[in-house]
Amino acid sequence: MPRPKKQASPFRYFNSSPEVIRLVVMMYVRFPLSLRNVEDLLAERGVDICHETVRFWWNRLGPMFAADIKRQRISRMRGYPQWRWHLDEVFVKINGEHHYLWRAVDHEGEVLESYVTKKRDKAAALAFLKRALKRHGKAEAIVTDGLRSYPAAMRDLGIEDRREMGRWLNNRAENSHLSYRRRERAMLRFRQVKSLKKFA
Repeated sequence: MPRPKKQASPFRYFNSSPEVIRLVVMMYVRFPLSLRNVEDLLAERGVDICHETVRFWWNRLGPMFAADIKRQRISRMRGYPQWRWHLDEVFVKINGEHHYLWRAVDHEGEVLESYVTKKRDKAAALAFLKRALKRHGKAEAIVTDGLRSYPAAMRDLGIEDRREMGRWLNNRAENSHLSYRRRERAMLRFRQVKSLKKFA
């Protein structure tokens, strides 16, 4: 019987240790720092790397770290009996064009799903909800704002009875946009949808 292949380490081609690589990527993603800011902070701690190395590690390993953290968080929260989602959309400008960033966060502020569209209509809300439900299952309650696209899309999916709406109820989703706005200012706005999704 053939022995199962051992999964190759994603750090096997790097000279730096996995701990340093993870620290560098998390510093750049977690805080509104530029690439050169991360380079300077690490130089003070005796880690000599170039800002282009930070960019390469972020592009290469950042999505893997984010997916691993999100998978662990969601697997723990999925068994929570009162799992509540908060949905909201925010206006963004990408390379001079108007877009809408749809986000779903849970009751602890963890970003579950993000979706970028050019319109804020029923079709966009329906595509966003389908994607979130397919990946994470159903929540006990879904909190939204007063946008009419939400009840229209939820009616098609048969989950309109789970919708909640009220003043200040959706503050969790509103506050989740703050970190994104800080990153947007640090990067002088986003120029590609791909780079936006990495921070959304």
